[in-house]
Amino acid sequence: MELEGHRVELTGYCYRMLGSGFEAEDAVQETFVRAWRTYDPGRGPLRSWLFHLATNICLDMLRGPQRRARAMDLVPAAIPGADLGVPLPQDRWVYPVPDSRVDPADVAVAKETIRLAFVAALQHLPPRQRAVLILRDVLKWTAAETATLLSTTVTSINSTLQRARARLPLIGSPAGEVDEDLLTRYVSAFERYDVATLVSLLHEDATMSMPPFTWWLRGREHIRAVLLASDAPCAGSRLLPTRANGSPAFAQYLHGEPFALVVIEGDGLITGVTTYLDPGLFPFFDLPMSSAPPLRTNG
Repeated sequence: MELEGHRVELTGYCYRMLGSGFEAEDAVQETFVRAWRTYDPGRGPLRSWLFHLATNICLDMLRGPQRRARAMDLVPAAIPGADLGVPLPQDRWVYPVPDSRVDPADVAVAKETIRLAFVAALQHLPPRQRAVLILRDVLKWTAAETATLLSTTVTSINSTLQRARARLPLIGSPAGEVDEDLLTRYVSAFERYDVATLVSLLHEDATMSMPPFTWWLRGREHIRAVLLASDAPCAGSRLLPTRANGSPAFAQYLHGEPFALVVIEGDGLITGVTTYLDPGLFPFFDLPMSSAPPLRTNG
């Protein structure tokens, strides 16, 4: 039974359902375990059975009342000088995921559907509506296929999809790609803690957030004020490029040690910077645990 060939597509599905790359991988692993025990070719194609199992596992994991969110979904924007507040546990946040784990090269799935804003918006939907919307609108399953997977009728699926679309929060226009030259300038300014240049790369309504704190800022001028008043706490950082949620991202090292994962969103200028203060993400993104160059050996 060939399971690994389905891992990336299933992880992308479970990630959109659960809002956490860590939980998505756990769900896929449990899906594979159950598939080994239960799959019968007489039931139909393996792919359909895997999605059936993954859906049930995700629905079980989502039985609690609490949903994952971004800072801007939890509290109003802070003003410069406001305290960071108390950090929230990891299970309160929509967490990032490496592009490579959720974006199959042979499946035409829009990057917009793994953007942080879209995944956060999905968390507002009841789990079953969430599953139907992802299957129908993201993965392009037919109503009949979705009805079979969820053991219901086509009429019920169409009704559920209509309710899910109506309930899905507005998330604005699709984000574009951040220009490589802008990213190069951002890295240079960040590592030098050049506030003037950093701010010049931001859209006037840009946001900045730092999970696990609910504190966040909106607006270039508020971000400028905070950066100027913060006594350069990240001066001397080094950034290593990666990809997360269809967007450019950077591993931030401070004094050579892993410090944060920074996700950049934008279109022309930078519209959002989300800094996850969790070095535990580095192994998940296959990032080195030190910014020091490798030791040279002879021979």
